[in-house]
Amino acid sequence: MALTEAGHAEFSRRMPLSRLTRDGTTETVEARPAECAALARRFGLPEIASLVCRYRLTAGEEGAVLAEGWLTARVTLDCVVTAEPFEDVVSEAFTLRFVPMRRFREEAALEIEAVDEVPYEGREIDLGEATAEQFALALPPFPRAPGAFLDEAVDEAPRDESGEPEDSRPNPFAALAHLRGKEN
Repeated sequence: MALTEAGHAEFSRRMPLSRLTRDGTTETVEARPAECAALARRFGLPEIASLVCRYRLTAGEEGAVLAEGWLTARVTLDCVVTAEPFEDVVSEAFTLRFVPMRRFREEAALEIEAVDEVPYEGREIDLGEATAEQFALALPPFPRAPGAFLDEAVDEAPRDESGEPEDSRPNPFAALAHLRGKEN
């Protein structure tokens, strides 16, 4: 969890587990302007105008909580092509599971198909920090403003007159194919 100079998370919304109901609980968290500014600094963005996430929380076995989330944020990003800021909307649906620290396994985090697990201690979970982390994952790695393109961009390798890609390096797989042909 990222902490500010005062030792507090930029965006923390702690929810007591006692508020979970048997049928599931719906919770919405929204970042205040100061929290948006702090998160923008944390993630190196020019601005986060708004960040809202709606959760459906379901109690599981042994203290686990399944969290289905839907987040939306209005942000200003820097275009990788023009270096100019532009406004965009980030929307993401996600699923994660809060698990008590005593049950958290680092190895489970490495399983690609598994639901992400977030450890917690005590009797409350932090929906704000979970939202901030999911927001960071939803940001485009190479933001491009609408209509921005590279004049010198190459979408495919140049080809010679025969239609083969121009490349001064020999293809290592061609040599392997040649060797395989000798074996048969």
